[in-house]
Amino acid sequence: MSQRLQNIGNHLSGSNGQSCPITSKRPDDIVIVSAKRSAIARGFKGSFKDVNSDYLLTQFLIQFFNDLPPEIREHQDLIQEVTCGNVLNPGAGATEHRGSCLAAGIPYSVPFMALNRQCSSGLTAVNDIANKIKTGQIDIGLALGVESMTKNYAAVNPLGRISDELKANKEARKCLIPMGITNENVASNFSITRQDQDKFAANSYNKAEKAVKTGLFKDEILPIQLPDGRIVDTDEGPRPNVTPESLSKIKPAFIKDKGTTTAGNASQVSDGVAGVLLARRSVAEKLNLPIVGRYLAFQAVGVPPEIMGVGPAYAIPRVLQDVGLQVKDIDIFEINEAFAAQALYCIHKLGIDINKVNPRGGAIALGHPLGCTGARQIATIMRELQPGQIGVTSMCIGTGMGAAAVFVKE
Repeated sequence: MSQRLQNIGNHLSGSNGQSCPITSKRPDDIVIVSAKRSAIARGFKGSFKDVNSDYLLTQFLIQFFNDLPPEIREHQDLIQEVTCGNVLNPGAGATEHRGSCLAAGIPYSVPFMALNRQCSSGLTAVNDIANKIKTGQIDIGLALGVESMTKNYAAVNPLGRISDELKANKEARKCLIPMGITNENVASNFSITRQDQDKFAANSYNKAEKAVKTGLFKDEILPIQLPDGRIVDTDEGPRPNVTPESLSKIKPAFIKDKGTTTAGNASQVSDGVAGVLLARRSVAEKLNLPIVGRYLAFQAVGVPPEIMGVGPAYAIPRVLQDVGLQVKDIDIFEINEAFAAQALYCIHKLGIDINKVNPRGGAIALGHPLGCTGARQIATIMRELQPGQIGVTSMCIGTGMGAAAVFVKE
């Protein structure tokens, strides 16, 4: 079934090299067959606090395949590669997450890869699968992202991973700066006030609260059954009646008194899992698989580690340049809200209409299960976009990077 692509290049070019609209459909397009996620549970005290990432992934995959058409649900060997993003597990969960795939019924003949690019791990997994389809290595692949911050966050000690020689190096040492301090650097360097951050954060909570109440997340969330039989299918992060005034009462978390970063205007520690099934269009059509969207492009960039949160401001223009688009051409942006200050900087730097950003709330309200987030954003944006509209997902990345990708809704 595999066919090598004859023209790998700009997604705005047709097979004959002539310009064509970005929404044109071609047999070698990389399409999204399904994009789903679990509910996002609060870290340490939420519904997933007693289970690890392998359990979450196994239960998610069982539901994910049950949700697919029988053409692929009953023939999981059609999936030719699985890539899973994870940040906190030792070895990015290479052993236990391969085990999860087998436990969920994926044949042992399907290869598995674990990867860790910190907060972009889920999105980078999608890019890995897309690239393998693009080059003709595979026809269908599954990208995943999973994280139990509850089980693994406290065990991480970056200081223990770096040699004394590197700790003595000024540039290398910047990779050890706590994320909260990097956000304080962004806020200070670019004059982003505490008031602006709290206003942005409150808006995220308000949008997420409304989305939960009106059932906007129902279609993208798959239920996870816990060992005690309880079903988890609703996000736990959104809180009711949050206002800038209520957030202003929370004490700074990283710099006493003068700091502007708080537990109220930063992303929540969370647990969750998400998955994106991708295929070549010609193969998806031959198998009568649903097509919900199209992957266009991905880019990752490096930025100074001490202001790592600015990453999306540089990754987004880079990926838009690849597809010949401008900020004004994008209908919706899903920009991860690691912190309010860094998100605001990126929005202002690029001149993005803030009404186009995270219309159903972001990580401040929903949570940020690190390795899951990039895949979660795709599940969300595919429901926010209307057919023919174009969306961008993006996030900053610890140690000084940013990533972004472009998608079209079908």
